[in-house]
Amino acid sequence: MKKNYRHSSFVFLLILLLIFSTAFSILSVEARKHHTRKSEIQHKHRKRQKNGSGNKATNCSNSPSPAPSPTPTPSHGFYPTQSPIFDVLSFGAKGDGVSDDTKALEAAWEAACKVQGATLKIPEFQFLINPLTLQGPCMPNLVFQVDGILLAPPKVGSWPKSSLFQWLNFKWIHNFTIQGTGSLDGQGYNWWKLSQIDYFKVMKQSKSIPDMKPTVLRFYSSFNVTVRDIKIINSPQCHLKFDNSKGVKINNVTISAPESSPNTDGIHLQNTQDVEIHHSNIGTGDDCVSIQTGCSNIHVHHMNCGPGHGISLGGLGKDKSVACVSDIIVDNVILESTMYGARIKTWQGGIGSVKNISFSNIQVSDVRVPIMIDQYYCDKYVCKNQTGAVAISNVKFNQIIGTYSASPIHLACSNSIPCTYVDLIDIQLKPSRNYRGINQMGLCWNSYGKSQAPLLPSSIDYCVRSGSGFVRGISRSHEHVCS
Repeated sequence: MKKNYRHSSFVFLLILLLIFSTAFSILSVEARKHHTRKSEIQHKHRKRQKNGSGNKATNCSNSPSPAPSPTPTPSHGFYPTQSPIFDVLSFGAKGDGVSDDTKALEAAWEAACKVQGATLKIPEFQFLINPLTLQGPCMPNLVFQVDGILLAPPKVGSWPKSSLFQWLNFKWIHNFTIQGTGSLDGQGYNWWKLSQIDYFKVMKQSKSIPDMKPTVLRFYSSFNVTVRDIKIINSPQCHLKFDNSKGVKINNVTISAPESSPNTDGIHLQNTQDVEIHHSNIGTGDDCVSIQTGCSNIHVHHMNCGPGHGISLGGLGKDKSVACVSDIIVDNVILESTMYGARIKTWQGGIGSVKNISFSNIQVSDVRVPIMIDQYYCDKYVCKNQTGAVAISNVKFNQIIGTYSASPIHLACSNSIPCTYVDLIDIQLKPSRNYRGINQMGLCWNSYGKSQAPLLPSSIDYCVRSGSGFVRGISRSHEHVCS
């Protein structure tokens, strides 16, 4: 009996020990859980204090998780950090140079236009594109990446009459870049082959032949536009044109067309301000750079020009129109085998002003006439004599050095409104091996200013007369329209 009692007591102790051990374990686990929850709460509280209170703390929910998530759909106020790419091939383009890829490019544009920092990609294929307007406004920092070749329609008669002003027209674009290793080919050969006589003869015979020629690339009413690295070739008329725009940068661009191609200006600016053109190569059948009315604060530098007609302001004041051009700087430019070098050309009868113009550090090689102001500009055989003229003042020609093939200088200012404050400084010009002229003295008429040695030929010293202040009042009456 005593033995059984001891055995029962032993079992009872074991049971108590087991119950106690189990209870202790449960309490320990609960304690650890409580400590963990408390730590998490304290951590979150410290994080809120660090980030601030209120709605700003909700940004923490956008922090990246370890597992990758799909790129969110762009919405107002939030955009992906990586630039999305819209490849024109993904929108149905064939890229064989024969199929019409216009609709594919238009669809890609519409999609890319809605996304900030998007890139519309033209890959390394050939794309036939009909005349097209790509219109904004778009989201900022849109890039048009041209690594392939865009081809204009080669047949003259296939162009719609409603699209003759330009081929690719960018309208109302802000903060935009067009760049790449590719080219825009205007395929203008068939346009050039039509001489003036043949052209109008064909016009009478066929209603399908247009009466004007398009520009390859045009920007209208656009701001903060960059054009870089691309090639623009063989335009039917102008290659690159800016109208009513502001904040333009053109860098490392190549523009080319045969010397015989008519009216194929390289870069044409009109009613456009704050422009920089640099480190580019332009050779066409007309002006390398043409600066028209309404332009100011233009800087052209470190550029090669030729063949072509040089760098020109004008023609200005046609049909008695108002012309206003100011604050133009052209420096560090090389002109080779061009018709003119630094030129200002105005029509008789115009009004307005050209002022604060600087041509400096310009090298010329076999240029027909390196320095020119022509206030009797005429693109016909005969133009009617008129008394009015656009007033020209504060023009500097500095360090114009090299060779000419016809005449070193041509300053033909208006009889009624003389050119004033024209400075000729460090002009060193010699006849080239191809010199065929008869006048190494040059022509100088009704121009006032100063000259400064060295001057070659020495006759340039007599090209400008003193007394700009005395005649200045005559020209001021024509400048008020540009104030």
